[in-house]
Amino acid sequence: MLEAIEGSAAIAKAVALCRPQVVSAYPITPQTHIVENLARLIADGKLRAEMVSVESEFSAASVVLGAAASGSRAYTATSAQGLLLMTEVLYNIAGLRIPLVLTCANRAISAPVSAWNDQQDSMSVRDAGWIQLYCASNQEAVDTTIQAFRIAERTELPVMVCVDGYILTHTLEPIDIPTEEQVDAFLPPYRFSRALDPQNPISIGNLVTPDYYPEARYAHHHAVLRAKHEIEAADRDWARMSGRRSGGLLSVDGPDDARVAILAVGSVLGTLADARETYPELPAKLIKLRSVRPFPVDAIRDACRGLSDLVVLDRALSLGSGGIIGAEVRAALCEESNPPRVHNFAAGLGGRDMPLEIYPRLLRAAEAPAPVRFEIIDVELEKLPAADR
Repeated sequence: MLEAIEGSAAIAKAVALCRPQVVSAYPITPQTHIVENLARLIADGKLRAEMVSVESEFSAASVVLGAAASGSRAYTATSAQGLLLMTEVLYNIAGLRIPLVLTCANRAISAPVSAWNDQQDSMSVRDAGWIQLYCASNQEAVDTTIQAFRIAERTELPVMVCVDGYILTHTLEPIDIPTEEQVDAFLPPYRFSRALDPQNPISIGNLVTPDYYPEARYAHHHAVLRAKHEIEAADRDWARMSGRRSGGLLSVDGPDDARVAILAVGSVLGTLADARETYPELPAKLIKLRSVRPFPVDAIRDACRGLSDLVVLDRALSLGSGGIIGAEVRAALCEESNPPRVHNFAAGLGGRDMPLEIYPRLLRAAEAPAPVRFEIIDVELEKLPAADR
């Protein structure tokens, strides 16, 4: 049944339907509403879980690591500097192959301080060994959260569900909240094969010499690659139950004969879809990249066959290099026999508005004689001192 609800409250309801036993987080905008709503559900007796209040995001990540390692389904959420403060523990969680779910309410990283949305925070920890799934709408955030618990527990890898801050977390819209019966049928009770047992004490995360460390990295890397099958299976099985798909690893929408496509991540896909209807004289495919880790190289190659030009729109960048997704897409296509020209742009950094006009600007910029290696397309150079232009 559709319910008019704020994105953060909807995510909290989705988490509660998955019956976590331990929730721990530290408040940081724009994540705070998610855990506030979970705390309310726990206080009202609608969710039987322990809410652990902590003094920092580092502590929150440590609490859920210990909880999940001990056999409890665990959840946390954060944003921006909070995610960076967790970084050491994020690597530990992933390296120990601890299955848990974290919602990142995406927000720009300082300095200068910004409380608005882009995806620099989660992109900055993309190599920590977590699965990273990005949501284009609040309905996808709900469905992906439920899928994430199953993916994490089947792969024994942590999953980060990335949701654009404010644009999604603070938006009120009609959302289909699943029933308890649906979620219980989809998600079995948590069973961790390596759960800590006081009757059989062991050490985890202890020192490994060079004799074994490369093998640990190899096993972790291939576990993340194999997770592609679980991501696809979870989305497919959820679609059979709910009638909704979030796109698996990626999805393609638009006219079959279009020779140009825009690839993007997150809520900007909604803006681009609306803009395509506003500018019917500029037909293009839209490629929604949902899984950033594992990076779906084969799916990207399939989606790009037959294209003459591909525009990659980033909401984060590697300073001194260029767009993060743009670079990975170029690498994925470099071995193709007839790849499209790849044009890489960034827009919306620090929450700058991306109006419908961004769509024709991207497509017209892609008509340049040579591919655009990287450009921040919406920067206003007159705001900079001459030396920085």
